[in-house]
Amino acid sequence: MGTFLFLFLAPGVVAGLIPWTISGWRLQDWGAAWVVALIGWVAIVAGTVFLLHSFALFAMHRGTPAPAAPTEALVVTGAYRHVRNPMYLAVLGIILGQSLLFGSWGLAAYAVTVLIAVVAFVKGYEEPTLTETYGRQYLNYRRNVPGWWPRVTPWRG
Repeated sequence: MGTFLFLFLAPGVVAGLIPWTISGWRLQDWGAAWVVALIGWVAIVAGTVFLLHSFALFAMHRGTPAPAAPTEALVVTGAYRHVRNPMYLAVLGIILGQSLLFGSWGLAAYAVTVLIAVVAFVKGYEEPTLTETYGRQYLNYRRNVPGWWPRVTPWRG
């Protein structure tokens, strides 16, 4: 239940409510450049699938992505075998997809702002906290799985 609530509170606001406020979710008429809208839809759908997959992994590990209610064990399955931050990448994909679909430079600028905030949070809080909580296990995982650019082959640590 906590994972479900956090899904609506964090990514729901960051990738849904705020983009709606910025763009009004008004579709752009791309005409001959319809491929731009298609790329936008693909980014939104793919981001949503990876976001839900990542949240499900936290629920299966009996915890949430929220710092206040973490999992008992480090989550290193599913998408986390390819990249350490699939949720953040999924949210950014959703925002950038909306930017394309709605033809919104405001959303593109917002995506850059979200990226800067997320990287600062990961470096300043999340990585030190995970290192303190999971020690060598997290350090080994961090050495083998990139934070932002997914591995092609899954890590089998």
